Amino acid sequence: MSRELREQVRALVTDEVTIGDPQRDGPERVALVYPSPYRTGMSSLGFLQIHRLIQSRGRVSERAFLPDDPDEYRRTSTALFTFEHQRPVRDFPAVLLSVAYEIEIAGMIEVLELAGIPPLAKDRDARHPFILMGGPLTFSNPLPLAPYADAVLMGEADETIHEALDVIFAHLKTPKRAADWKTCVMRAMADTIPSAFVPELHGDTMPDIAKCALELLPAWAAIRTPHTELRDMFLVEAERGCSRGCTYCVMRRSTNGGMRIVPMETLLELIPMDAKRVGLVGAAVSDHPKIVEIVETLADRGCEVGLSSLRPDRLNDRFVGALKRAGARNLTTASDGASQRLRDQIQRKAGERHIHRAAELTRTHRLERLKLYMMMGLPSEELADIDELIGFVTEISAIAPLSLGIAPFVSKRNTPMDGLPFAGIKVVEERLERLRRGVKGRVDVRGTSARWAWVEWVLAQGGRAEGLAVLEAVKNGGKFAAWKKAFDALPSTRERRQLSVVA
Repeated sequence: MSRELREQVRALVTDEVTIGDPQRDGPERVALVYPSPYRTGMSSLGFLQIHRLIQSRGRVSERAFLPDDPDEYRRTSTALFTFEHQRPVRDFPAVLLSVAYEIEIAGMIEVLELAGIPPLAKDRDARHPFILMGGPLTFSNPLPLAPYADAVLMGEADETIHEALDVIFAHLKTPKRAADWKTCVMRAMADTIPSAFVPELHGDTMPDIAKCALELLPAWAAIRTPHTELRDMFLVEAERGCSRGCTYCVMRRSTNGGMRIVPMETLLELIPMDAKRVGLVGAAVSDHPKIVEIVETLADRGCEVGLSSLRPDRLNDRFVGALKRAGARNLTTASDGASQRLRDQIQRKAGERHIHRAAELTRTHRLERLKLYMMMGLPSEELADIDELIGFVTEISAIAPLSLGIAPFVSKRNTPMDGLPFAGIKVVEERLERLRRGVKGRVDVRGTSARWAWVEWVLAQGGRAEGLAVLEAVKNGGKFAAWKKAFDALPSTRERRQLSVVA
């Protein structure tokens, strides 16, 4: 193990601020692994919540992340190790992986390989750890994980993580561990945890998505660190789920009963008095009925406050004034469709008047700029919709400095728009260029890659074969060309391409 790599990890841990006394020793240990770098994983409230919950039951959770420089681990023959005690991940009886979105499957493969664990479940035996997966991806389509996972916890794992670990450690405590102990664990999970997806037993049949009890909310992070984009921010959940019906969204009101609100008093009691930066997390934070009062109270404490989502129809003078007092420099919201017709089509409540009002509030409260996020490539989108957007944002930019963040539309499972085709890489790129030309010099336009959005779409609509193709892409260097070649070899992808131009 490289001494330099150990020192780098030790320095990151030294800079962390931890609430309470974490469980540091005990017979029941798991490695909790995030398949993206530390700065990303430590910004994930879900990941930090599972880490805290495992510790709360007297078990030991040790974190590991995809290294910033995986090649240095290979060059020095250093197996992936944990942050807490620098133990090799492969030495734990169970490895827990949180996967947030489709392309992180590549990172999942890489962390397993760096740990010295065969990525494919069929290549592992009783000597290897039990590989348990979960995370936001399980709300939509975890089938691409099936070739790699021994089991997957679907949906909210606040409660089921304890049930799953109870099963694992119950089988590990037998006087003599059976050679088929993993098979026994899989069967027990399938029999006792309704939301546990066991690929070997369930095939492609998805179980229910778990919903945790309201009294267990909110999630909150026991660790703060300066080494993330959220820099020293205390993360806490203001609400879970959403009451809205946007047709493209996995977290729409039909998911787990819609929005569940955390009382203002509960939130404020949880936030440490020494926290100078607070992140309020949730799919629809600005829909919390007390959100303005919460932000004002935290501003009175001298806290900077960040919100994970702002709905333009919820913005008013008092709300934006509170955000400004709480350190906001920009006002960030979303309209999602390029035209009002498209916004109506996807049941997005934001209208032009709401965006106009957001721009006026940006100017009134002397914020630096309005940031507006939207999708391109929605079904039935035409050049006329792009031209309408050009005219509209030109008007807005005359009110306040404006930045646009453009993401290609990717249809997801468990939404009304499941199964819809990708608009096409060339189509999205050409429309994005048309937008840039139309607003040049007036609006800053930043777009995410249409190529990688296509990769995301293939996985979002795919299954086991697409999941296996990721391993092929990783083995061949992980560039877009490797992903495209691996996917193009699949009959399922060729069939979808009849509906979508991706060349």
